[in-house]
Amino acid sequence: MELPKIHSITKKILVALLGGFLLLFLLFHATANLFILRHDDGAWYSAFCHFMGTNWLVKIFEIILLGVIALHILLTLWLAFTNRLARPVRYHQSQRSTTHTTSKLMVWTGILIFVCLILHFSDFYFVKLGWVKGEYMVKTEKLQNEEIMGLVNFAQQMQVTPEDLVNELENNALQYSEANDDEAEVKNYIASMREKLEVINIVQRASEENNFSEDKQWIRHLTYDERQTLRKVLPESDPEPDFYYMARNKFQSLYIVVMYLLFFVVVFFHLRHAFPSAFQTLGLNNYKYNNIIEVLGRIYTWLVCLMFAVVPILVYLGL
Repeated sequence: MELPKIHSITKKILVALLGGFLLLFLLFHATANLFILRHDDGAWYSAFCHFMGTNWLVKIFEIILLGVIALHILLTLWLAFTNRLARPVRYHQSQRSTTHTTSKLMVWTGILIFVCLILHFSDFYFVKLGWVKGEYMVKTEKLQNEEIMGLVNFAQQMQVTPEDLVNELENNALQYSEANDDEAEVKNYIASMREKLEVINIVQRASEENNFSEDKQWIRHLTYDERQTLRKVLPESDPEPDFYYMARNKFQSLYIVVMYLLFFVVVFFHLRHAFPSAFQTLGLNNYKYNNIIEVLGRIYTWLVCLMFAVVPILVYLGL
């Protein structure tokens, strides 16, 4: 298959523009991650994740972001491939190059970053899509269903547990079914009672284990199966991934922390060249302020990588 013919400089400009967009997003992402360090029971970070997960403009932005990442990777690999084809025969004698080492490693560091991004998506983004199991949270007020509360109140009046009450109702319903030959309707009634009981049991487990946020507005630490139950019985409840506790739990593992930090060592070397390279490709560099661009690139690279790195380190240390 013959690749479409796009001039090399055009591909470089596109790579630089897409890379510039990703540089801005990284700074935004690193800033948001710092909310994890607040000792507010995840209030700020959960509110941020709730906004990012429910706002339709953000959902459009997510699609654009994924497209930018994919296009940036494809164009970079395409550029490296076409450059390779332009010189199929290597030099017979190796020559000393003045090209910075980070520039020579850009493709390889980019590939490593892409692989790590897939793992990162599996921990968080894929959890939001429901492709991977995680921990979830739901607003307490969304479980205040009239029929469920009525069942709980009736059980209290009868001085029995909701489960005993449902069992009694089920026995009575089966006897009614045998007497009136109305099996289908009775089965639906029993199934409805059982579903409501599952929701009651979820709330009861949360109460016994004190899985409420400090302001009691959220029930946390829901399992995947509990999330599926709530989505089935109370679609309006719409449980969300509990990213705050998922992140904090992840960073309790020294292995995860070390791997995370190694990943950002790779990101550091990639960004170290990417920042000034984008200015050069777009023709924005000049001998008068090349040094300023170089300094800004170093500040940006160190700032972003340290912002990302400080979160797992401090969480692991219990700070």
